[in-house]
Amino acid sequence: MHVAEPPLQRKIIHVDMDAFYASVEQRDAPELKGRPVVVAWRGSRSVVCAASYEARVFGVRSAMPAVRAERLCPDAVFVPPDFSRYKVVSQQIREIFSRYTDLIEPLSLDEAYLDVTRPKCDLGSATHIAAQIREEIKQETRLTASAGVAPNKFIAKIASDINKPDGLFVVKPHQVEAFLADLPLARLPGVGKVTDAHLQKLGFKKCGDIRAANAQLLEAQFGKWGKRLHELAHGIDDRAVVPERPTLQISSEDTFAVDVPLGACNDAIRALSIKTWQAYQRELQRHPGRHARTVVLKLKTAQFRTLTRSLTEHPFPVDADALYARAVSLCERVALPESTLFRLVGVGVSGFQEDASSDPGYIAQLFDG
Repeated sequence: MHVAEPPLQRKIIHVDMDAFYASVEQRDAPELKGRPVVVAWRGSRSVVCAASYEARVFGVRSAMPAVRAERLCPDAVFVPPDFSRYKVVSQQIREIFSRYTDLIEPLSLDEAYLDVTRPKCDLGSATHIAAQIREEIKQETRLTASAGVAPNKFIAKIASDINKPDGLFVVKPHQVEAFLADLPLARLPGVGKVTDAHLQKLGFKKCGDIRAANAQLLEAQFGKWGKRLHELAHGIDDRAVVPERPTLQISSEDTFAVDVPLGACNDAIRALSIKTWQAYQRELQRHPGRHARTVVLKLKTAQFRTLTRSLTEHPFPVDADALYARAVSLCERVALPESTLFRLVGVGVSGFQEDASSDPGYIAQLFDG
């Protein structure tokens, strides 16, 4: 009688480039090495895309307003972002990953999960593979990467941050519970500042506290998320590395130089509709069987309140002009006083559906267009 072999223990690597955008700038402009570099446009409306480690010493962080970064580090060198250049380097790094596995799940230009349970090469262990990948990145791009090795994605991502920059940290299966015991709950995915504060009020500060709690009580308190929280505290994460994550939304947005009333947003909505439509067409070329169904308008007030309005209506826009018409019509559903000023507007498409082209209504739309 044939006895099925037990499933292999997953071996996951999370690779995270060190201060990626800023490091590319320092690499390509040697005079920036050792200096605090902030990748951002100057101005009151700009935010920091990345900060070198020299700038982080002063408290500068990504997503921080550029004016605050300038206050924290007056000697910082501001460099406007060049995403096309960063993308080229990212593709170079991706090619290095592909030498070891086809199971690569990119999270952004500068980080990815790799499943090396069954690698293409025989290096003996996931730790050796991670070390070799980091060395090849350093040799071929002159950039450094940090990596975490673990039995699942959740722990690998946390591990990659421990020895940054230019570090490697490994959590073996038998080390998981000890590794997580004193981990602050704020490090868990889904635990933001508000949730963390609420958990602390209930006496939960570390994963060990959650682990000791009754799973049913957590589920009663937090619903399904309470059960998930209990699983994470025990190091349970069964998510697979998914090489091609489906696109959920394609969007473009713009922050105004000065706050404007809603009626002054039309030109920006038109420009963003064109940009979004072009990106949507590129997505259709990559995945012809997936089509968007929903148009989304995003607005942010001068007080940083974010509003979204969406419309799922057949037929879907057939060109950028039709997308603009649909997006600008959503302005009518913004029930705010006329005196309200806005600092940002965005246009997106979402509600992607597989094989929409097989739908008779969609085919009729193409002919009508």
